[in-house]
Amino acid sequence: MKAMLLAAGRGERLRPLTDRTPKPLLEVGDRPLIEWQIERLVAAGLRDLVINLGHLGERIAARLGNGRRLGVNIAYSPEPPGALETGGGIRRALPLLGDAPFLVVNADVWIEYDFTRLPALTDDLAHLVLVPNPSHNARGDFALDGARVRNEGEPRHTFAGVALYSPTLFTAHAEGRFPLAPLLRAATAECRVSGELHRGIWIDVGTPARLADAVQRAASLTNRRGMD
Repeated sequence: MKAMLLAAGRGERLRPLTDRTPKPLLEVGDRPLIEWQIERLVAAGLRDLVINLGHLGERIAARLGNGRRLGVNIAYSPEPPGALETGGGIRRALPLLGDAPFLVVNADVWIEYDFTRLPALTDDLAHLVLVPNPSHNARGDFALDGARVRNEGEPRHTFAGVALYSPTLFTAHAEGRFPLAPLLRAATAECRVSGELHRGIWIDVGTPARLADAVQRAASLTNRRGMD
């Protein structure tokens, strides 16, 4: 299975840090945030990666190269100025992702999650990883009824930015700039989205305070490894 890392965002709330450094390359401990994600993907046996590029994307490509140093093979999907939003970015990358279901992970989240737990997609169009609502998204995004994602209902949870997708979710949409949420809500209304609740560590690294939290988590993880 291939995996896509979404790395084209501007990172407005992290300015001025992101004026010269793309958010996925912000240092978290001893390496950039995106390299922590890649390490976890490699641990799950995922080595064929696609990364979309937007704001300062050339710096991401220069840092990661073909991925060999990190044990992966990386293909890049450059986007036009202003980027394509999440839906449009994935749609543009479909020729690189192939015809089979693929994993998509936001490159700007810190998540301690075992990707080998993800189920195979059967008739579903997506499988979403949800998390308990953080303070910055207190109303949540979706409800979870057993293993089925619902647009309505309680309790509600937050989409973690980690999901399996069938290419079919995107192929009917023309290329261009468009968000992901309407596609997910339409598929959910058709009862074609499964999900799970991850109760472990998850940080949306979107502000300086949350970046500092990720740095602290990285230090703790590094210390644990040193004690093993």
